[in-house]
Amino acid sequence: MIYNSFNFLLLYPLIFLLYYAIPVGHQKWRNSYLLVASYLLYISFKPVFALVLLYVTAVSYVTALLISRSSRPALPMRCGIVLTLLPLLFFKYFNFINSIIEDALAMVGYSITLPGLNWAIPIGISFFTFQSMGYIWDVYHKKVEAEHDFLIYALFISFFPSLLMGPINKASLIIPQLRNLRPYFDYGKAVEGLKMILWGMFMKVVVADRLAIFVNTVLDSYGNYTGLSCLVAMLLYSIQIYADFGGYSLMAIGVGKTLGFELTVNFRRPIFAFSVSDYWRRWHLSFCTWLREYVYFPLGGSRCSKLKNYRNILLTFLVSGIWHGANWTFITWGVMHGIFITTERILDQQKCRYGPLGRAIKTVIAFFLVTFTRVFFRMPTLGDAIGLLRRICDFSLPMTIYGTWNWWYMLIGLVMLFTKDFIEEFFPEKMKLLDNPRLTVRWTCYVTLMVMILAAGVFGSDQFIYANF
Repeated sequence: MIYNSFNFLLLYPLIFLLYYAIPVGHQKWRNSYLLVASYLLYISFKPVFALVLLYVTAVSYVTALLISRSSRPALPMRCGIVLTLLPLLFFKYFNFINSIIEDALAMVGYSITLPGLNWAIPIGISFFTFQSMGYIWDVYHKKVEAEHDFLIYALFISFFPSLLMGPINKASLIIPQLRNLRPYFDYGKAVEGLKMILWGMFMKVVVADRLAIFVNTVLDSYGNYTGLSCLVAMLLYSIQIYADFGGYSLMAIGVGKTLGFELTVNFRRPIFAFSVSDYWRRWHLSFCTWLREYVYFPLGGSRCSKLKNYRNILLTFLVSGIWHGANWTFITWGVMHGIFITTERILDQQKCRYGPLGRAIKTVIAFFLVTFTRVFFRMPTLGDAIGLLRRICDFSLPMTIYGTWNWWYMLIGLVMLFTKDFIEEFFPEKMKLLDNPRLTVRWTCYVTLMVMILAAGVFGSDQFIYANF
């Protein structure tokens, strides 16, 4: 479901009402309804890709059962992970692998053009594939039991709030909730979920999509703009992608809460990270947890020599880059983060021991370092990334400004986003906005957000950035 659209505003209340219209005692009916709704929403993008989702679900489900019944579970675990990965490798990395082979052959004098694929990538394939693989690994290591009810497992993989772009939920969190559905409507949880949806919608349509108007215009034709304009566009892109993906995650978690479910928290104010290490303790937390538990720890984690630990960090972030996309730009982005975090460990700079001023300085440095890596994340080729960096280093003036109203909306949205995150970061108990005990304060915030969404929101203009992954 694309949350930044009027279709969401129309469809979700209907889904919500029909779910709670099912009698309390009919748990299986409610799960069946959610499963059908999830698949119908996924089919609305492209029906044939529902077969990919069903394939990954069926393979990982059968694999887990074979692991639980086998005296030698390693073999079904390995085979199951390979079979689960096949659609992701085929759709997302086939052309990239082809290009690598063609380039390698060209270096030894062979000019061969291999057949490629022009098919679209199934939306959300990276998310539901990694969720399935995590489940297989957890069953193999006996962290969870294999789920025998296919209905429950299929809903765990395809649950519509988190299907397209996460969070990447763990079976130990979601499956027990599906087995024991809440027998009553939880008013407090629903209100909390609606607040998340409201703030998430604001982050997406007011902040992210307003910033996108300027960011996309400049970065898509950076050669026509001054160095200062390109630098500002990249700095704003770092905030745009946070507001975009963070907004989606909040709405997904909020939708889950209104239905009585707890999903994995995905963001914790990354713009206030004081190091690259701290940034990854705040950004895309469900994916970071996945990398830590299924890549970093199996490699040896930090329970090894320092050199091996640095290797483990670099390999983990190499996987992160590959997961994000079949392009050398993403691999470069991932490796750069690994290098920065390794350097911080060598210099013992993962933490902040320098007081408020020192933390402020480190936060600015971390933001610029993350923005620097985002150049490779944002640009389509390494050549474009290098070209943009050269343009920024030229630092030519003046700053390109057009669309006065858009700049005002951008500024207001940024101030509101920064203010809320600042209060939650440094004054979580002393100052509350959306949860203020005073009715007038709460509703002033609600109405202000709704007015901003309706007046300054950009609806349906841009799909969520992470939908591409």
